[in-house]
Amino acid sequence: MSIKYTHYFLIGIEIIVALVSGLIFIAIGAGGGAWILGGIASGALVFYFYRSIYNNQAEPNRNSRKVGQIIVGLTVGFSIKHNDILALYSQLHIFLLLTFFLLFSGVIIGYIYSRLEKTDLLTGMLATVPGNIGIMASIAADYGRNISLVSIVQLIRFTSIIIVIPIIASVSNSHDISKIIDSVTTSLFSFGLTNFSLLSLLLFITVLTVKLGSQFKIPVAGFFCSIIVGTIFNSSLDSLPFLAHIDFNLPPLFNLIGQVLLGITIGEYWGMKPKLGKLTIAYTLVPVAMTFVAGLVSAGIAMFLTPWDWLTCLLVTSPGGSPEMIFISLALHHNVEIVTAGHLVRLMAINLSLPALVSFVYYLERSSTEKQHRDRVVEKTAT
Repeated sequence: MSIKYTHYFLIGIEIIVALVSGLIFIAIGAGGGAWILGGIASGALVFYFYRSIYNNQAEPNRNSRKVGQIIVGLTVGFSIKHNDILALYSQLHIFLLLTFFLLFSGVIIGYIYSRLEKTDLLTGMLATVPGNIGIMASIAADYGRNISLVSIVQLIRFTSIIIVIPIIASVSNSHDISKIIDSVTTSLFSFGLTNFSLLSLLLFITVLTVKLGSQFKIPVAGFFCSIIVGTIFNSSLDSLPFLAHIDFNLPPLFNLIGQVLLGITIGEYWGMKPKLGKLTIAYTLVPVAMTFVAGLVSAGIAMFLTPWDWLTCLLVTSPGGSPEMIFISLALHHNVEIVTAGHLVRLMAINLSLPALVSFVYYLERSSTEKQHRDRVVEKTAT
Protein backbone atom coordinates (compact mmCIF):
# COMPACT_ATOMS: atom_id res chain seq x y z
CA MET A 1 0.00 0.00 0.00
CA SER A 2 1.42 3.41 -1.01
CA ILE A 3 2.14 6.11 1.56
CA LYS A 4 -0.75 8.21 0.23
CA TYR A 5 -3.33 5.43 0.64
CA THR A 6 -1.81 4.46 3.99
CA HIS A 7 -2.53 7.99 5.25
CA TYR A 8 -6.13 7.75 4.02
CA PHE A 9 -6.56 4.37 5.69
CA LEU A 10 -5.04 5.64 8.94
CA ILE A 11 -7.24 8.72 9.10
CA GLY A 12 -10.28 6.57 8.32
CA ILE A 13 -9.52 4.28 11.27
CA GLU A 14 -8.89 7.31 13.49
CA ILE A 15 -12.25 8.86 12.57
CA ILE A 16 -14.14 5.62 13.31
CA VAL A 17 -12.42 5.22 16.69
CA ALA A 18 -13.00 8.92 17.41
CA LEU A 19 -16.75 8.63 16.75
CA VAL A 20 -17.01 5.72 19.18
CA SER A 21 -14.86 7.58 21.75
CA GLY A 22 -16.96 10.72 21.29
CA LEU A 23 -20.15 8.81 22.11
CA ILE A 24 -18.47 7.49 25.26
CA PHE A 25 -17.48 11.03 26.30
CA ILE A 26 -21.05 12.20 25.65
CA ALA A 27 -22.38 9.35 27.77
CA ILE A 28 -20.26 10.49 30.72
CA GLY A 29 -21.33 14.12 30.19
CA ALA A 30 -18.44 15.74 28.27
CA GLY A 31 -20.94 17.81 26.28
CA GLY A 32 -19.55 20.39 23.84
CA GLY A 33 -16.00 19.06 23.91
CA ALA A 34 -16.92 15.38 23.43
CA TRP A 35 -16.03 15.01 19.75
CA ILE A 36 -12.75 16.90 20.10
CA LEU A 37 -11.82 14.78 23.12
CA GLY A 38 -12.81 11.68 21.16
CA GLY A 39 -10.47 12.78 18.39
CA ILE A 40 -7.62 13.32 20.85
CA ALA A 41 -8.09 9.85 22.35
CA SER A 42 -8.34 8.24 18.90
CA GLY A 43 -5.34 10.07 17.45
CA ALA A 44 -3.17 9.13 20.44
CA LEU A 45 -4.12 5.43 20.47
CA VAL A 46 -4.26 4.70 16.73
CA PHE A 47 -1.17 6.73 15.85
CA TYR A 48 0.83 5.19 18.71
CA PHE A 49 0.08 1.65 17.53
CA TYR A 50 0.70 2.61 13.91
CA ARG A 51 4.14 3.99 14.77
CA SER A 52 4.94 1.01 17.00
CA ILE A 53 3.96 -1.63 14.44
CA TYR A 54 4.46 -0.13 10.96
CA ASN A 55 6.36 3.15 10.86
CA ASN A 56 8.12 4.59 13.89
CA GLN A 57 9.20 7.64 11.85
CA ALA A 58 5.66 8.76 10.99
CA GLU A 59 4.78 12.38 11.78
CA PRO A 60 1.35 13.87 12.63
CA ASN A 61 -0.73 14.66 9.55
CA ARG A 62 -1.06 18.45 9.48
CA ASN A 63 -3.51 18.31 6.58
CA SER A 64 -6.07 16.75 8.94
CA ARG A 65 -5.99 19.83 11.14
CA LYS A 66 -6.27 22.13 8.11
CA VAL A 67 -9.37 20.28 6.91
CA GLY A 68 -10.80 20.35 10.44
CA GLN A 69 -10.17 24.10 10.67
CA ILE A 70 -11.94 24.66 7.34
CA ILE A 71 -14.99 22.65 8.41
CA VAL A 72 -15.27 24.24 11.85
CA GLY A 73 -14.61 27.66 10.33
CA LEU A 74 -17.52 27.22 7.92
CA THR A 75 -19.76 26.06 10.77
CA VAL A 76 -18.87 29.14 12.81
CA GLY A 77 -19.41 31.36 9.75
CA PHE A 78 -22.90 29.95 9.27
CA SER A 79 -23.76 30.53 12.93
CA ILE A 80 -22.95 34.24 13.09
CA LYS A 81 -24.42 37.27 11.41
CA HIS A 82 -22.23 39.51 9.27
CA ASN A 83 -23.68 42.65 10.84
CA ASP A 84 -23.08 41.37 14.38
CA ILE A 85 -19.35 40.92 13.72
CA LEU A 86 -19.09 44.42 12.22
CA ALA A 87 -20.85 45.86 15.27
CA LEU A 88 -17.99 44.58 17.45
CA TYR A 89 -15.46 46.79 15.65
CA SER A 90 -15.89 49.44 18.36
CA GLN A 91 -14.46 46.96 20.88
CA LEU A 92 -11.32 46.22 18.86
CA HIS A 93 -9.12 48.02 21.38
CA ILE A 94 -10.36 45.72 24.15
CA PHE A 95 -9.62 42.61 22.11
CA LEU A 96 -6.12 43.94 21.37
CA LEU A 97 -5.51 44.80 25.03
CA LEU A 98 -6.46 41.28 26.13
CA THR A 99 -4.31 39.76 23.38
CA PHE A 100 -1.20 41.71 24.28
CA PHE A 101 -1.75 41.01 27.97
CA LEU A 102 -1.65 37.27 27.21
CA LEU A 103 1.35 37.77 24.92
CA PHE A 104 3.24 39.76 27.56
CA SER A 105 2.30 37.19 30.20
CA GLY A 106 3.60 34.43 27.94
CA VAL A 107 6.98 36.15 27.63
CA ILE A 108 7.27 36.60 31.41
CA ILE A 109 6.25 32.98 32.00
CA GLY A 110 8.75 31.94 29.33
CA TYR A 111 11.53 33.75 31.18
CA ILE A 112 10.60 32.02 34.46
CA TYR A 113 10.39 28.65 32.72
CA SER A 114 13.77 29.11 31.00
CA ARG A 115 15.40 29.71 34.41
CA LEU A 116 13.53 26.74 35.92
CA GLU A 117 14.29 24.31 33.08
CA LYS A 118 17.79 25.83 32.63
CA THR A 119 17.23 26.39 28.93
CA ASP A 120 17.62 29.45 26.71
CA LEU A 121 15.14 32.32 26.76
CA LEU A 122 13.91 31.81 23.18
CA THR A 123 13.03 28.16 23.83
CA GLY A 124 11.22 29.14 27.04
CA MET A 125 9.25 31.84 25.25
CA LEU A 126 8.27 29.65 22.30
CA ALA A 127 7.11 26.99 24.75
CA THR A 128 4.87 29.29 26.78
CA VAL A 129 3.43 31.98 24.48
CA PRO A 130 -0.12 30.89 23.47
CA GLY A 131 0.12 29.91 19.84
CA ASN A 132 -0.09 27.11 17.29
CA ILE A 133 1.96 24.03 18.22
CA GLY A 134 3.27 23.53 14.68
CA ILE A 135 4.24 27.19 14.22
CA MET A 136 6.09 27.37 17.54
CA ALA A 137 7.93 24.11 16.86
CA SER A 138 8.93 25.22 13.35
CA ILE A 139 10.33 28.51 14.68
CA ALA A 140 12.30 26.54 17.28
CA ALA A 141 13.69 24.39 14.45
CA ASP A 142 14.65 27.47 12.39
CA TYR A 143 16.68 28.85 15.31
CA GLY A 144 18.14 25.47 16.30
CA ARG A 145 16.35 25.31 19.66
CA ASN A 146 14.83 22.45 21.66
CA ILE A 147 11.90 21.42 19.45
CA SER A 148 10.70 18.58 21.68
CA LEU A 149 10.58 20.82 24.76
CA VAL A 150 8.60 23.51 22.91
CA SER A 151 6.17 20.94 21.50
CA ILE A 152 5.59 19.21 24.84
CA VAL A 153 4.81 22.39 26.80
CA GLN A 154 2.52 23.69 24.05
CA LEU A 155 0.83 20.31 23.74
CA ILE A 156 0.18 19.95 27.47
CA ARG A 157 -1.17 23.52 27.64
CA PHE A 158 -3.36 22.96 24.60
CA THR A 159 -4.77 19.65 25.81
CA SER A 160 -5.30 20.81 29.40
CA ILE A 161 -7.24 23.91 28.34
CA ILE A 162 -9.49 21.93 25.99
CA ILE A 163 -10.33 19.50 28.79
CA VAL A 164 -10.67 22.02 31.63
CA ILE A 165 -12.55 24.87 29.92
CA PRO A 166 -15.68 22.83 29.04
CA ILE A 167 -15.85 21.70 32.67
CA ILE A 168 -15.56 25.25 33.99
CA ALA A 169 -18.05 26.42 31.39
CA SER A 170 -20.53 23.88 32.76
CA VAL A 171 -20.82 22.15 29.43
CA SER A 172 -21.22 18.80 31.18
CA ASN A 173 -24.81 17.64 31.32
CA SER A 174 -26.83 14.60 30.42
CA HIS A 175 -27.31 13.82 26.75
CA ASP A 176 -29.54 11.41 24.88
CA ILE A 177 -27.10 9.41 22.74
CA SER A 178 -29.92 7.98 20.60
CA LYS A 179 -30.97 11.50 19.56
CA ILE A 180 -27.38 12.42 18.69
CA ILE A 181 -26.96 9.28 16.57
CA ASP A 182 -30.31 9.96 14.90
CA SER A 183 -29.26 13.55 14.11
CA VAL A 184 -26.02 12.38 12.49
CA THR A 185 -27.53 9.49 10.52
CA THR A 186 -30.47 11.61 9.34
CA SER A 187 -28.05 14.05 7.72
CA LEU A 188 -26.71 11.18 5.61
CA PHE A 189 -30.04 10.57 3.93
CA SER A 190 -31.95 13.87 4.08
CA PHE A 191 -29.34 15.97 2.29
CA GLY A 192 -30.97 16.60 -1.10
CA LEU A 193 -29.42 17.31 -4.50
CA THR A 194 -29.85 21.09 -4.18
CA ASN A 195 -28.18 21.15 -0.78
CA PHE A 196 -25.41 18.89 -2.05
CA SER A 197 -24.79 21.25 -4.98
CA LEU A 198 -24.68 24.26 -2.66
CA LEU A 199 -22.30 22.43 -0.31
CA SER A 200 -20.01 21.54 -3.21
CA LEU A 201 -20.03 25.18 -4.37
CA LEU A 202 -19.33 26.35 -0.83
CA LEU A 203 -16.37 23.98 -0.45
CA PHE A 204 -14.97 24.99 -3.84
CA ILE A 205 -15.11 28.69 -2.97
CA THR A 206 -13.64 28.00 0.47
CA VAL A 207 -10.67 26.02 -0.86
CA LEU A 208 -9.87 28.77 -3.38
CA THR A 209 -10.15 31.45 -0.69
CA VAL A 210 -7.95 29.49 1.73
CA LYS A 211 -5.28 28.99 -0.94
CA LEU A 212 -5.38 32.71 -1.73
CA GLY A 213 -5.19 33.55 1.97
CA SER A 214 -2.19 31.24 2.39
CA GLN A 215 -0.38 32.96 -0.48
CA PHE A 216 -0.92 36.30 1.25
CA LYS A 217 0.44 34.77 4.50
CA ILE A 218 -2.81 35.23 6.44
CA PRO A 219 -2.34 33.57 9.86
CA VAL A 220 -4.23 30.26 10.17
CA ALA A 221 -5.79 30.87 6.75
CA GLY A 222 -7.80 27.63 6.80
CA PHE A 223 -9.77 28.77 9.83
CA PHE A 224 -9.85 32.53 9.31
CA CYS A 225 -10.83 32.48 5.62
CA SER A 226 -13.44 29.76 6.18
CA ILE A 227 -15.26 31.89 8.74
CA ILE A 228 -15.37 34.80 6.28
CA VAL A 229 -16.62 32.58 3.43
CA GLY A 230 -19.23 30.93 5.67
CA THR A 231 -20.54 34.28 6.91
CA ILE A 232 -20.77 35.84 3.44
CA PHE A 233 -22.25 32.70 1.84
CA ASN A 234 -24.90 32.43 4.55
CA SER A 235 -25.81 36.11 4.19
CA SER A 236 -26.00 35.72 0.39
CA LEU A 237 -28.53 32.90 0.71
CA ASP A 238 -30.77 35.20 2.73
CA SER A 239 -30.39 38.23 0.45
CA LEU A 240 -30.70 36.68 -3.02
CA PRO A 241 -34.41 36.44 -3.96
CA PHE A 242 -34.06 33.26 -6.07
CA LEU A 243 -32.38 31.45 -3.14
CA ALA A 244 -34.55 32.80 -0.34
CA HIS A 245 -36.82 29.75 -0.35
CA ILE A 246 -33.91 27.34 0.06
CA ASP A 247 -33.29 26.19 3.62
CA PHE A 248 -29.58 25.32 3.46
CA ASN A 249 -27.65 24.34 6.56
CA LEU A 250 -24.43 22.44 7.00
CA PRO A 251 -25.17 18.77 7.83
CA PRO A 252 -24.46 17.73 11.46
CA LEU A 253 -22.06 15.01 10.27
CA PHE A 254 -20.01 17.67 8.42
CA ASN A 255 -19.54 19.67 11.62
CA LEU A 256 -18.87 16.55 13.67
CA ILE A 257 -16.05 15.39 11.36
CA GLY A 258 -14.44 18.82 11.61
CA GLN A 259 -14.30 18.63 15.40
CA VAL A 260 -12.95 15.08 15.27
CA LEU A 261 -10.14 16.07 12.88
CA LEU A 262 -9.08 18.93 15.16
CA GLY A 263 -8.82 16.48 18.05
CA ILE A 264 -7.04 13.79 16.04
CA THR A 265 -4.15 16.11 15.19
CA ILE A 266 -3.55 16.86 18.87
CA GLY A 267 -3.84 13.18 19.73
CA GLU A 268 -1.26 12.22 17.10
CA TYR A 269 1.34 14.37 18.85
CA TRP A 270 0.65 12.38 22.02
CA GLY A 271 0.81 9.18 19.98
CA MET A 272 4.43 9.94 19.15
CA LYS A 273 5.15 8.71 22.69
CA PRO A 274 7.12 11.68 24.02
CA LYS A 275 9.78 10.66 26.52
CA LEU A 276 9.04 12.66 29.64
CA GLY A 277 10.94 12.38 32.88
CA LYS A 278 9.23 13.14 36.18
CA LEU A 279 11.24 16.33 36.62
CA THR A 280 10.40 17.48 33.08
CA ILE A 281 6.70 16.89 33.70
CA ALA A 282 6.87 18.80 36.98
CA TYR A 283 8.66 21.73 35.33
CA THR A 284 6.21 21.67 32.41
CA LEU A 285 3.17 21.87 34.65
CA VAL A 286 4.47 25.13 36.16
CA PRO A 287 4.23 27.27 32.97
CA VAL A 288 0.99 25.53 31.97
CA ALA A 289 -0.59 26.42 35.32
CA MET A 290 0.77 29.98 35.11
CA THR A 291 -0.61 30.39 31.58
CA PHE A 292 -4.00 29.18 32.77
CA VAL A 293 -3.91 31.69 35.64
CA ALA A 294 -2.96 34.44 33.16
CA GLY A 295 -6.04 33.49 31.15
CA LEU A 296 -8.23 33.78 34.25
CA VAL A 297 -6.71 37.19 35.08
CA SER A 298 -7.32 38.27 31.50
CA ALA A 299 -10.95 37.14 31.84
CA GLY A 300 -11.23 39.26 34.99
CA ILE A 301 -9.87 42.28 33.11
CA ALA A 302 -12.42 41.67 30.35
CA MET A 303 -15.24 41.56 32.91
CA PHE A 304 -14.08 44.87 34.37
CA LEU A 305 -13.87 46.60 30.98
CA THR A 306 -16.94 45.13 29.26
CA PRO A 307 -20.57 44.19 30.00
CA TRP A 308 -19.83 40.56 29.03
CA ASP A 309 -20.69 37.80 31.49
CA TRP A 310 -18.01 35.57 33.06
CA LEU A 311 -18.41 32.66 30.63
CA THR A 312 -18.03 34.93 27.59
CA CYS A 313 -14.92 36.54 29.09
CA LEU A 314 -13.47 33.11 29.88
CA LEU A 315 -14.02 31.79 26.35
CA VAL A 316 -12.64 34.98 24.76
CA THR A 317 -9.42 35.00 26.82
CA SER A 318 -8.81 31.26 27.23
CA PRO A 319 -5.24 30.49 26.01
CA GLY A 320 -6.32 27.37 24.14
CA GLY A 321 -6.98 26.62 20.48
CA SER A 322 -9.17 29.25 18.83
CA PRO A 323 -11.27 26.79 16.77
CA GLU A 324 -11.92 24.71 19.88
CA MET A 325 -12.88 27.65 22.11
CA ILE A 326 -15.14 29.13 19.44
CA PHE A 327 -16.82 25.79 18.94
CA ILE A 328 -17.49 25.44 22.68
CA SER A 329 -19.27 28.81 22.59
CA LEU A 330 -21.17 27.57 19.55
CA ALA A 331 -22.18 24.36 21.35
CA LEU A 332 -23.45 26.48 24.25
CA HIS A 333 -25.15 29.01 21.92
CA HIS A 334 -23.33 31.61 23.99
CA ASN A 335 -22.21 34.91 22.37
CA VAL A 336 -20.54 33.20 19.41
CA GLU A 337 -19.93 36.55 17.66
CA ILE A 338 -17.98 38.00 20.60
CA VAL A 339 -15.89 34.85 21.16
CA THR A 340 -15.19 34.54 17.43
CA ALA A 341 -14.16 38.20 17.09
CA GLY A 342 -11.91 37.98 20.16
CA HIS A 343 -10.07 34.90 18.92
CA LEU A 344 -9.73 36.14 15.35
CA VAL A 345 -8.14 39.37 16.62
CA ARG A 346 -5.83 37.31 18.84
CA LEU A 347 -4.87 34.99 15.97
CA MET A 348 -3.98 37.93 13.77
CA ALA A 349 -2.19 39.95 16.46
CA ILE A 350 -0.07 37.10 17.86
CA ASN A 351 0.93 35.71 14.47
CA LEU A 352 1.75 39.16 13.09
CA SER A 353 3.76 40.24 16.14
CA LEU A 354 5.49 36.89 16.69
CA PRO A 355 8.33 37.41 14.14
CA ALA A 356 9.26 40.75 15.72
CA LEU A 357 9.05 39.27 19.22
CA VAL A 358 11.22 36.27 18.29
CA SER A 359 13.78 38.55 16.63
CA PHE A 360 13.89 40.78 19.72
CA VAL A 361 14.40 37.84 22.11
CA TYR A 362 17.06 36.39 19.79
CA TYR A 363 18.80 39.79 19.79
CA LEU A 364 18.76 39.92 23.59
CA GLU A 365 20.23 36.41 23.78
CA ARG A 366 22.96 37.22 21.29
CA SER A 367 23.82 40.47 23.07
CA SER A 368 24.01 38.63 26.40
CA THR A 369 26.28 35.95 24.89
CA GLU A 370 28.58 38.56 23.34
CA LYS A 371 28.77 40.45 26.63
CA GLN A 372 29.71 37.28 28.51
CA HIS A 373 32.37 36.56 25.89
CA ARG A 374 33.82 40.07 26.24
CA ASP A 375 33.84 39.75 30.03
CA ARG A 376 35.76 36.48 29.79
CA VAL A 377 38.28 38.07 27.41
CA VAL A 378 38.76 40.99 29.82
CA GLU A 379 39.26 38.60 32.74
CA LYS A 380 41.86 36.58 30.82
CA THR A 381 43.66 39.78 29.76
CA ALA A 382 43.69 41.04 33.34
CA THR A 383 45.21 37.81 34.63
